[in-house]
Amino acid sequence: YDSEIRTLFEQMPDAAIFSSLPGTGPCLAPRLLAAIGDDRERFSTAQQLQNFAGLSPVTERSGKKSWVHWRWQCSKFVRQSFVEWAAKSVHQSYWAGLYYQQQRDKGKSHQSAVRSLAYKWARIVFKCWKSKQLYDESKYLKSLREKKSTLLAA
Repeated sequence: YDSEIRTLFEQMPDAAIFSSLPGTGPCLAPRLLAAIGDDRERFSTAQQLQNFAGLSPVTERSGKKSWVHWRWQCSKFVRQSFVEWAAKSVHQSYWAGLYYQQQRDKGKSHQSAVRSLAYKWARIVFKCWKSKQLYDESKYLKSLREKKSTLLAA
Protein backbone atom coordinates (compact mmCIF):
# COMPACT_ATOMS: atom_id res chain seq x y z
CA TYR A 1 0.00 0.00 0.00
CA ASP A 2 2.76 2.45 0.90
CA SER A 3 4.38 2.07 -2.51
CA GLU A 4 1.06 2.58 -4.30
CA ILE A 5 0.21 5.64 -2.17
CA ARG A 6 3.64 7.14 -2.89
CA THR A 7 3.24 6.53 -6.64
CA LEU A 8 -0.25 8.06 -6.76
CA PHE A 9 0.73 10.98 -4.53
CA GLU A 10 3.73 11.88 -6.69
CA GLN A 11 1.43 12.08 -9.73
CA MET A 12 -0.83 14.67 -8.07
CA PRO A 13 -0.27 18.28 -9.19
CA ASP A 14 -0.25 19.56 -5.58
CA ALA A 15 2.14 16.92 -4.22
CA ALA A 16 5.07 19.34 -4.14
CA ILE A 17 3.10 21.82 -2.01
CA PHE A 18 2.33 19.25 0.67
CA SER A 19 5.80 17.74 0.50
CA SER A 20 7.30 21.18 1.15
CA LEU A 21 5.60 21.42 4.55
CA PRO A 22 8.05 20.67 7.39
CA GLY A 23 7.46 17.34 9.07
CA THR A 24 4.89 15.92 6.66
CA GLY A 25 7.08 13.15 5.29
CA PRO A 26 5.83 10.24 3.17
CA CYS A 27 2.79 9.54 5.37
CA LEU A 28 1.31 12.90 6.32
CA ALA A 29 1.82 14.76 3.03
CA PRO A 30 -0.51 12.37 1.12
CA ARG A 31 -2.98 12.39 4.03
CA LEU A 32 -3.17 16.18 4.05
CA LEU A 33 -3.54 16.34 0.28
CA ALA A 34 -6.29 13.71 0.38
CA ALA A 35 -8.02 15.58 3.21
CA ILE A 36 -8.02 18.96 1.48
CA GLY A 37 -8.30 17.77 -2.10
CA ASP A 38 -7.56 19.66 -5.28
CA ASP A 39 -10.82 21.61 -5.72
CA ARG A 40 -9.76 25.16 -4.80
CA GLU A 41 -13.37 26.34 -4.85
CA ARG A 42 -14.16 24.01 -1.93
CA PHE A 43 -12.81 26.46 0.67
CA SER A 44 -12.89 30.19 0.03
CA THR A 45 -11.29 31.15 3.35
CA ALA A 46 -8.80 29.63 5.75
CA GLN A 47 -11.52 29.75 8.42
CA GLN A 48 -13.65 27.38 6.34
CA LEU A 49 -10.78 24.91 6.18
CA GLN A 50 -10.15 25.27 9.92
CA ASN A 51 -13.83 24.65 10.66
CA PHE A 52 -13.96 21.65 8.32
CA ALA A 53 -10.87 20.20 9.99
CA GLY A 54 -12.34 20.76 13.45
CA LEU A 55 -9.45 23.00 14.47
CA SER A 56 -11.50 26.12 15.25
CA PRO A 57 -12.52 26.45 18.88
CA VAL A 58 -16.23 26.70 19.63
CA THR A 59 -17.50 29.09 22.30
CA GLU A 60 -20.81 28.28 23.95
CA ARG A 61 -22.75 30.62 26.19
CA SER A 62 -25.64 30.09 28.51
CA GLY A 63 -26.73 32.86 30.80
CA LYS A 64 -23.64 34.34 32.41
CA LYS A 65 -21.46 31.31 31.71
CA SER A 66 -19.35 30.62 28.66
CA TRP A 67 -16.94 27.83 27.80
CA VAL A 68 -14.71 26.91 24.91
CA HIS A 69 -14.31 23.43 23.45
CA TRP A 70 -13.18 21.89 20.23
CA ARG A 71 -15.54 21.31 17.33
CA TRP A 72 -17.44 18.02 17.50
CA GLN A 73 -18.97 18.08 14.01
CA CYS A 74 -16.00 17.70 11.72
CA SER A 75 -13.96 15.23 9.76
CA LYS A 76 -12.01 13.34 12.43
CA PHE A 77 -9.55 12.08 9.81
CA VAL A 78 -8.70 15.62 8.74
CA ARG A 79 -8.39 16.89 12.32
CA GLN A 80 -6.17 13.96 13.30
CA SER A 81 -4.00 14.50 10.22
CA PHE A 82 -3.43 18.17 11.09
CA VAL A 83 -2.79 17.47 14.77
CA GLU A 84 -0.31 14.66 14.08
CA TRP A 85 1.50 16.81 11.56
CA ALA A 86 1.61 19.81 13.92
CA ALA A 87 3.26 17.64 16.56
CA LYS A 88 5.92 16.54 14.08
CA SER A 89 6.49 20.06 12.78
CA VAL A 90 7.66 21.25 16.20
CA HIS A 91 11.00 19.56 15.52
CA GLN A 92 11.21 20.56 11.85
CA SER A 93 10.15 24.21 11.85
CA TYR A 94 11.85 26.94 13.86
CA TRP A 95 8.76 29.10 14.40
CA ALA A 96 6.54 26.06 15.13
CA GLY A 97 8.95 24.99 17.88
CA LEU A 98 8.88 28.50 19.35
CA TYR A 99 5.09 28.66 19.16
CA TYR A 100 4.69 25.25 20.80
CA GLN A 101 7.05 26.24 23.63
CA GLN A 102 5.24 29.57 24.06
CA GLN A 103 1.96 27.69 24.49
CA ARG A 104 3.52 25.27 26.99
CA ASP A 105 4.97 28.21 28.94
CA LYS A 106 1.44 29.61 29.22
CA GLY A 107 0.47 26.40 31.01
CA LYS A 108 -1.22 24.60 28.13
CA SER A 109 -1.01 20.82 27.95
CA HIS A 110 0.93 19.15 25.16
CA GLN A 111 -2.28 18.29 23.29
CA SER A 112 -3.70 21.78 23.66
CA ALA A 113 -0.44 23.35 22.42
CA VAL A 114 -0.35 21.01 19.42
CA ARG A 115 -4.00 21.76 18.56
CA SER A 116 -3.25 25.50 18.71
CA LEU A 117 -0.29 24.97 16.41
CA ALA A 118 -2.43 22.91 14.01
CA TYR A 119 -4.89 25.82 13.88
CA LYS A 120 -2.05 28.15 12.81
CA TRP A 121 -0.67 25.65 10.30
CA ALA A 122 -4.10 25.33 8.64
CA ARG A 123 -3.97 29.03 7.69
CA ILE A 124 -0.52 28.59 6.18
CA VAL A 125 -1.50 25.43 4.30
CA PHE A 126 -4.58 27.18 2.96
CA LYS A 127 -2.50 30.09 1.64
CA CYS A 128 0.07 27.76 0.01
CA TRP A 129 -2.66 25.55 -1.45
CA LYS A 130 -4.80 28.41 -2.75
CA SER A 131 -1.85 30.24 -4.32
CA LYS A 132 -0.13 27.03 -5.52
CA GLN A 133 3.08 28.10 -3.76
CA LEU A 134 5.52 25.84 -1.92
CA TYR A 135 5.97 26.53 1.78
CA ASP A 136 9.11 28.54 2.47
CA GLU A 137 10.14 28.85 6.12
CA SER A 138 12.38 31.84 5.42
CA LYS A 139 9.49 33.79 3.86
CA TYR A 140 7.28 33.03 6.84
CA LEU A 141 9.96 34.07 9.32
CA LYS A 142 10.51 37.29 7.35
CA SER A 143 6.77 37.96 7.51
CA LEU A 144 6.79 37.41 11.28
CA ARG A 145 9.71 39.85 11.64
CA GLU A 146 7.97 42.49 9.51
CA LYS A 147 4.83 42.17 11.63
CA LYS A 148 6.97 42.44 14.76
CA SER A 149 5.53 39.18 16.03
CA THR A 150 5.93 38.54 19.73
CA LEU A 151 6.77 34.97 18.78
CA LEU A 152 10.20 35.98 17.50
CA ALA A 153 10.76 38.44 20.35
CA ALA A 154 10.91 35.52 22.78
